[in-house]
Amino acid sequence: MKKANKYTTVSLPLPLNDKIKDLIKNTGFNSVSSFVTYVLRQVVSEGIDKEAGFSKSDEAKVKERLKSLGYM
Repeated sequence: MKKANKYTTVSLPLPLNDKIKDLIKNTGFNSVSSFVTYVLRQVVSEGIDKEAGFSKSDEAKVKERLKSLGYM
């Protein structure tokens, strides 16, 4: 039996959603959701050593990424 994918809903501020829509025009992304999923997979796949936690450098990179996405 095939297992169905399960999804959750994440709310984005409308101005950020609009910026992402403009950003993904003429790209391979067909929705804001697909782009956000891609970005989050990239962030998560960078692999953080759970025992060591974030280094100051890692923390700065995450904060900068969040700023560039409009979260900070």
